[in-house]
Amino acid sequence: MLPNLEIGQIVNTFGIKGMVKVKPFTDDIKRFDSLKKVYIEKNSNKKEYEIEEVKYHKNMVLIKFEGIENIEQAERLRNSYLTISRNSAEELEEGRYYVVDLLGLEVYTDEQILLGTLEDIFNTGSNDIYVVKNEEGKQILLPAIQDVIKKIDIENKKVIVHLLPGLV
Repeated sequence: MLPNLEIGQIVNTFGIKGMVKVKPFTDDIKRFDSLKKVYIEKNSNKKEYEIEEVKYHKNMVLIKFEGIENIEQAERLRNSYLTISRNSAEELEEGRYYVVDLLGLEVYTDEQILLGTLEDIFNTGSNDIYVVKNEEGKQILLPAIQDVIKKIDIENKKVIVHLLPGLV
């Protein structure tokens, strides 16, 4: 069974009526408009919540959940993660992937040399950076640009990259 997709983290409360402030983990922040319910996960506990209201404020998502009526209840949700089931996820256009699907893939050069495993992905603003860790634990940082990332093969759990001079 595929894992749920993390779509954000509750970072704070907002107001006194139970609203929470969510840092979104999605390229399309308006994606929250179409959600009816989410799972809130904290310390390996998972509970489903119905969404009553969604607002946006300074690149953050403000959400009011059914049953969360005051700041004290909202405070208990702080640092929790919002997840959705895989079948609630939007289809991505070709060439776009969910981060969870990329983590753990083996990374090879276009000369079939194994560089390591894709351990993490972070965004610099202009592009993503793929963090590849080899068997010795050394990290290689690769920019996720067309000149470097040549092929992503989810089915065979492989990423093919072209190493530009100075990358390794």
